[in-house]
Amino acid sequence: MILAPSILAADFSRLGEQINMTENGGAKWLHIDIMDGHFVPNLSFGPGVVKSVRPVTNQFLDVHLMIENTEKYVEPFVSAGANGITFHLESVSDPDGCIELIRSLGAKPAIAINPDTSVESVFKYVGKVDMVLVMSVFPGYGGQKYISCVDEKIKALREYAGNDFNIQVDGGINESNIKSVHGLGANIIVAGTAVFGGDVKANTKRLLSLCGQVSGR
Repeated sequence: MILAPSILAADFSRLGEQINMTENGGAKWLHIDIMDGHFVPNLSFGPGVVKSVRPVTNQFLDVHLMIENTEKYVEPFVSAGANGITFHLESVSDPDGCIELIRSLGAKPAIAINPDTSVESVFKYVGKVDMVLVMSVFPGYGGQKYISCVDEKIKALREYAGNDFNIQVDGGINESNIKSVHGLGANIIVAGTAVFGGDVKANTKRLLSLCGQVSGR
């Protein structure tokens, strides 16, 4: 399993320090939520934050675009240092074109779906992207409760995609449910408050240990 701590929950006065704590705790990825106040009802970061984070860590920078006009912003985020770009199926009119754009710029493309979007809608993209993100909350704010109805979506996607495909889950994941979410078939887990709320390094280690693995694909 791969743990991808979400910096949306970090203390920005100590961002570099806390990122290093997650890396030292065994987290191979870092999740960066990009929100525009239009596609979701909140604002977060721009390419400048990704650029400032890039020299601080060797982690895979997993940039999650929760924005409109997605294609316009792919290149700035890849240039800033993103290793992977996840876009929402709900926000893009030409998913195939967006996938090709991301890959042409040297980043790994991924596609996300909201809790009320059919999981079958992403099946045809499984062979084209490196990962599918199943949102377990409605995007826009951190600290929300996990929506349990997505359990069946995770299981269905794993059954369809096979064991070697990356399935990420994001939203409301903590010590009480990370093991069960992993057991459903998710191999990349995003966690925000559960990592950054307290001792960051210890929290990172604990979440990974609950799934019995500190490294992964």
